[in-house]
Amino acid sequence: MPLTMNDKTPVWRRREPLAQRLIWLGYFLSLLLFLLCWKIVSDNTIWEFLADAHIQAASLIGRMIPPQWSITGSLLLPLWDTINIATVGTALGVLIAFPLAFLAARNTSPHPALRAFALAVIVSSRSINALIWAILLVTIVGPGLLAGMIAIALRSIGFVGKLLYEAIEEIQVTPVEAVTATGAGRMQILNYAVLPQIMPAFAGITVYRWDINIRESTVLGLVGAGGIGLQMNAAINNLAWGQVSMVFVLIFATVILSEWVSAKVRHAVI
Repeated sequence: MPLTMNDKTPVWRRREPLAQRLIWLGYFLSLLLFLLCWKIVSDNTIWEFLADAHIQAASLIGRMIPPQWSITGSLLLPLWDTINIATVGTALGVLIAFPLAFLAARNTSPHPALRAFALAVIVSSRSINALIWAILLVTIVGPGLLAGMIAIALRSIGFVGKLLYEAIEEIQVTPVEAVTATGAGRMQILNYAVLPQIMPAFAGITVYRWDINIRESTVLGLVGAGGIGLQMNAAINNLAWGQVSMVFVLIFATVILSEWVSAKVRHAVI
């Protein structure tokens, strides 16, 4: 275990025997867990299928090349719907996550009960994937863009809320103390001492989440939540592999574009 003297020279001390045994026990239990998981996967895998997997993969790729470029025009509107799902869903999620983050942060939460409620909402949102949210919402509100937007929003609440409340808890105390010393109220402290410190992080988190949501929204159509995933699902069901590869090309181009936009926005804001 490394220690540090006043002259910053590292000094090494041998671990206590009990601590060393506990560490080795942790390694051993981790190995047992890995072997148990591998056995479960192995027992539920038909390994014979792997013998010609490379042949099947080559055959599938051969059927997907070349992409069916003629359907590009018909895919632009579903692609635009996908972008709208990600954008509107991100905006809704951010609007809800922003006040939740202040309720969840230790240094800004007005009451422990409110903090517990905010943390419960954030954890609940993060524990369920957007695709699962979409399946539930398609059942509740019906298929279409609305289900996709709400699914993206519900997933974004936990992501944005967690990162933002951690940023709030890590702010410098000095500006808060300075504003408090002037006799400012709670809202004034938040406005003049807390917000200026977290706004760069907030902008970066928002753009990063939008970038992630562009990817996630492309597959929501597989469960009826609108967007280009609907066309991809239909093409797969019809074994139209040239159309499937065309959808992949457009999704790939959209993701590259979103990466470029998010990088530019983060560079401009942060």
